[in-house]
Amino acid sequence: MHAMRSNFLGMAICGGLFSALPAHAADFKPPQGCEVFMTVQMHNCQVANYYRCAADPEGDLWTAFADGEGIYYLSHIDSETRWLESVSTDTGEIEMFDPGASKDAPSFSALLSDGKDDYDFVTRSNYRGLRRYVGSDALTGNSLSIDDVPLETITFDLREDDQNGQTVATRTGTQYISRKYRVFFSGAERFENDQGDVVSYDDSPVRFDFPGDPGFSTETPEYDCDLMMTEADLRPTRVSLAPLSRSFSKEALQ
Repeated sequence: MHAMRSNFLGMAICGGLFSALPAHAADFKPPQGCEVFMTVQMHNCQVANYYRCAADPEGDLWTAFADGEGIYYLSHIDSETRWLESVSTDTGEIEMFDPGASKDAPSFSALLSDGKDDYDFVTRSNYRGLRRYVGSDALTGNSLSIDDVPLETITFDLREDDQNGQTVATRTGTQYISRKYRVFFSGAERFENDQGDVVSYDDSPVRFDFPGDPGFSTETPEYDCDLMMTEADLRPTRVSLAPLSRSFSKEALQ
């Protein structure tokens, strides 16, 4: 995607995706012309399938997030991890990058070369209208391996403003990056909205599955699901912040 599409067009395209995605199947099936290359089991009863589509520009990437009830979120980024579009299946919200209004889109290349990347960009939603995101990512210099996949840690801070310039939410914490796959993964984060609601969570990856692995392309999460059911009445209500599609935390959704 090189330009902002209308909400109508975005809804039509994403509607086509929904029709191709099974809501409660054990195995994730990407849309026709797309291929899954990695499945990530995460804490807090979540699983993410990463896939590429032949019709997209080179480097574009889609991710389908699922919990025990099926797919609840789709994201689409480019090779620089710029948020192109996202879809919440829970609410029907479609949020899309507005290049004309954005001052400084995220750059994965800048993060790797400079050790820090500042960004200031705008999205438009069929529900919430204009949203401005201002923040920065910084490499910590620390690396680790999760399930034999090499990762590096970053710290980040992110502010979300509405169309009137009022701050409606902030997000801070740590995340992981993969240089090989040019993606971000969630870590320990803190979210606060303008009503004073605060949520802390850690949706870090637990296991990576690739073609040939038993868990590859599954839509069934495996970690912390019993705990999530036990604590369902105690967990805070999910507060409203459309996540950067390059990295996702379910707790930040309504």
